[in-house]
Amino acid sequence: GRGFAFRRKQKIERQYRKLLKKRRQVHSQQDDQFRDTYPEHLKHLYLAEEEKLKKRRRTPDDSVSSEEKLNKAADGCGIYGYVCLKILSISRMCTFSSRSVVTQEKFKHKTSNQKAKEEYEKIKAERARRKEEAEKRKQQREEAQRLYKKKKMEAYKILSKKTKKGQPNLNLQVEFLLQKIQQNT
Repeated sequence: GRGFAFRRKQKIERQYRKLLKKRRQVHSQQDDQFRDTYPEHLKHLYLAEEEKLKKRRRTPDDSVSSEEKLNKAADGCGIYGYVCLKILSISRMCTFSSRSVVTQEKFKHKTSNQKAKEEYEKIKAERARRKEEAEKRKQQREEAQRLYKKKKMEAYKILSKKTKKGQPNLNLQVEFLLQKIQQNT
């Protein structure tokens, strides 16, 4: 057969599909529950906002029939009646066609491709920043190693000097140790 891993994978997929199905049912029940009703303690705020929108929508050449049409369109939206009212009022106030309003609405929300591109750009910038930091650290480390080697070489030259007879030059060694002590204090 295919083995236990395949069966486990299938079981997880079934559970996931079942969970998605439950979520869809819960959302549809919630949508029915809040259709065209406002919470009692916030009702006055919603109504005041609607009145404000109605006043903003009205212009001197508007007729009552167009107002009724707008309200009917908003009622047709059902759950999102308030949002429809806002969108219709905005599209009405604008001088350009409703088609451009739709395109503007589209561009407010980013597509998955745009999100992926932005995410890619962020990751790319982060990698570049990390690479730059690593390069700086590498240069600093190399500089520190170069200075360390230079000091070591100078110390080695002083300590390895010999007299004419080939004996170590103790005077230079004592002077070197004295300098070292003076630098540390």
